[in-house]
Amino acid sequence: MRVRRLAAWTALPLAVTLGLVACGSGGDGGSGESDPNAAVRIEIAEPQHLVPTNTNETSGSQVLSALFSPLVDYDEAHKPYEVAAESITSEDNTTWTIKLKDGYTFHNGEAVTAENYIDAWNYGAYAPNGQNSSYFFEKIAGYDDLQGDSPKAETLSGLKKVDDLTFTVTLSQPYSEFKAMLGYTAFYPLPKAAFSAPGELAEGYEQAPIGQGPFKMKGTWQHDAKVEVERYDAFPGEQPKVAGVEFRIYQQLTAAYADVLSDNLDVIKTIPTENLSTAGTDLGDRFQQSPASSLHFLAFPTFQEEFSNPDVRKAISMAIDREEITRSIFKDSQQPARSFVSPAVAGYRENTVGASGEFDPAKAKTLYQAAGGPSKITLSYNGDGGHKDWIDATCNQLKANLGVDCVGTAEPKFADLLTKVKAKQPVGLFRMGWVMDYPSMENYLGPLYSTNGSSNYYGYSNPDFDRLLAEGASAPDEEAAIKKYQEAEDLLAEDLPVVPLRFGQNNFGHSTKVKNVEMDLFDRIDLIKIEAIK
Repeated sequence: MRVRRLAAWTALPLAVTLGLVACGSGGDGGSGESDPNAAVRIEIAEPQHLVPTNTNETSGSQVLSALFSPLVDYDEAHKPYEVAAESITSEDNTTWTIKLKDGYTFHNGEAVTAENYIDAWNYGAYAPNGQNSSYFFEKIAGYDDLQGDSPKAETLSGLKKVDDLTFTVTLSQPYSEFKAMLGYTAFYPLPKAAFSAPGELAEGYEQAPIGQGPFKMKGTWQHDAKVEVERYDAFPGEQPKVAGVEFRIYQQLTAAYADVLSDNLDVIKTIPTENLSTAGTDLGDRFQQSPASSLHFLAFPTFQEEFSNPDVRKAISMAIDREEITRSIFKDSQQPARSFVSPAVAGYRENTVGASGEFDPAKAKTLYQAAGGPSKITLSYNGDGGHKDWIDATCNQLKANLGVDCVGTAEPKFADLLTKVKAKQPVGLFRMGWVMDYPSMENYLGPLYSTNGSSNYYGYSNPDFDRLLAEGASAPDEEAAIKKYQEAEDLLAEDLPVVPLRFGQNNFGHSTKVKNVEMDLFDRIDLIKIEAIK
């Protein structure tokens, strides 16, 4: 959820202009000399998975960013540039040639080849493997034949090896933004050692993933406790400036914040809401803010009868005073959201939700009663993400403005909440956060709202929306694509499968023991730049 992907935490706050650089200086809390032999400790939530094609939330993504090097990353203008790839080219936006840089090896010594990407992508696309990010291979020719309980094929016809360092990707239809997609976690390679047989993941691989990135695993994933990595000296790219990273898993952000204050934790990626007003005093210039791409919303289980009527959903949206919650809970540090995409991407428009996004309690109650809305509403959230205060405030508004009983229900971990909603267990409305995987409107629309979207946990399906999304994806240029994506977003405003609430921003802090701490648009700490202090 990068996020990138689904976001476990509440992100705070939003800068006026997302394109600006970080407000904080990245100061080191002193003038100490760097220590390249020290490890740093970074807070995360418990990942749901650590297999690249199955990881679609931000904590897992942060860990995998240490273990893998992407084909592309993004510059300050949010445009892709080659990292593990030497070149990515196409003459028709349909057949793409990917040439890999020579010299990359997996942490077990295997040389990285084109086959490692082909094997990993085929594994991710094959429906019986049940990978969360299978959707991202949908554009590759042959994907449909890998779907269903008894697929017609086991490999994508659109993937062809040219030589050890070159392969081609043929799409089912042109897609001008394909290169931008390739920075996403799902497109990492897997070594031969990851498979016990062709297409079959080896037992135990996820507990100690083998990548080709700047860090390698140190031991195994210690669930609900930590994941440790250490510098991989054979990495051919820019080497990190620390010897390792301990990704320390927290169930409560307040505990992580206390550890940062006492120098028992080096980086907290999200300041708890209850500490926001004092963070500047507590941390000084070690309290930092930077642009993010996150969007926070409440999702409806549209497959449940009581929430199947769009008028019920619109009434709930109109009963929520976004500005009041922004003021009272987030101290005016977030921006109320009334659109389905972030200001971080080209094509963003203000207030695409329209009238359904305006606070109007009288109209909301009338509409709700006429539509036969349920007398009791449950708002489910993950208890490890700092959401209780705003969930309680939202429930209080729904009680007052709709005359319903409302209760907030916490699942222990974000992974628990995702597991329940994926299985369509009754959880009522549920909070979600999205951080972009790659900079495009399509990335906010396709995974979350298309019929087969990887993160469409709410059962939303609209054939016209799917058609417009496909037309945008096959458009010859960005301008034409945006026009179609905006038409698709307009349909979301009519159907309202989710209630956009807030645009977030990175709001993080660090101990006196580290410096050059930076956080990107995808909710990830830059593991190459961070330094430990002697």
